[in-house]
Amino acid sequence: MSYQNSSDPQVLCSSEQLFLQPLWDHLRSWEALIQSPFFPVIFSITTYVAFCLPFVVLDILCSWVPALRRYKIHPDFSPSARQLLPCLGQTLYQHVMFVFPVTLLHWASRPALLPHEAPELLLLLNHILFCLLLFDTEFFVWHLLHHKVPWLYRTFHKVHHQNPSSFALATQYMSVWELFSLGFFDMMNVTLLGCHPLTSLTFHVVNIWLSVEDHSGYNFPWSTHRLVPFGWYGGVVHHDLHHSHFNCNFAPYFTHWDKILGTLRTASVRAR
Repeated sequence: MSYQNSSDPQVLCSSEQLFLQPLWDHLRSWEALIQSPFFPVIFSITTYVAFCLPFVVLDILCSWVPALRRYKIHPDFSPSARQLLPCLGQTLYQHVMFVFPVTLLHWASRPALLPHEAPELLLLLNHILFCLLLFDTEFFVWHLLHHKVPWLYRTFHKVHHQNPSSFALATQYMSVWELFSLGFFDMMNVTLLGCHPLTSLTFHVVNIWLSVEDHSGYNFPWSTHRLVPFGWYGGVVHHDLHHSHFNCNFAPYFTHWDKILGTLRTASVRAR
């Protein structure tokens, strides 16, 4: 669907567009903020911290509520303030010092134009799925190379493995090169598919949530890998094995690439 004529008030919305139109109209009421160069950084940081915060609270509560430990992959581990604060500080520092200047340049060269129409619901869902599959493929290749080539690992990726047991705020504890690589894949995919701005925002939210969940260290009955059938989605257990063994499970989300290349490792996890 083309959005070139989306400002034309005579364009009629389909029933699927009408489903999302109230939400999109509400977001467009914040058009000045969304179109500002500050929005990508504010949106990224607030979404990331909001998703990390519940897991930080759970880690604190585990000391007083031992029953919560049955959902932890490493029941005896809880991140300390000395681990949490540097992770949060590095995330904030990198977004302010590196991500914001890039978004400012992008904003100056290509001002955001918001269409009047919302996307069709089915198209939004299809685009999000394709974006996740593309991102999964791109990061699998990037990740595999940065483990197989010692110089790449030492220079760019080793920092992400400094915490032997992963936790939510360690999700974005990474080098600037890795942060920009993931951001580039993220933005390239929504651009290649011509995603509607609402689709792009939704994809970014989903992508941030899945990455935080992968590093959370919690294996709940409602975790994403338990909701996707046939073992197609690896999830937190899959990614925790990567942090434990380093030589397996390079895909961030799905399992097909690791299966094809023989790098998949599974764990027998007791039903919670």
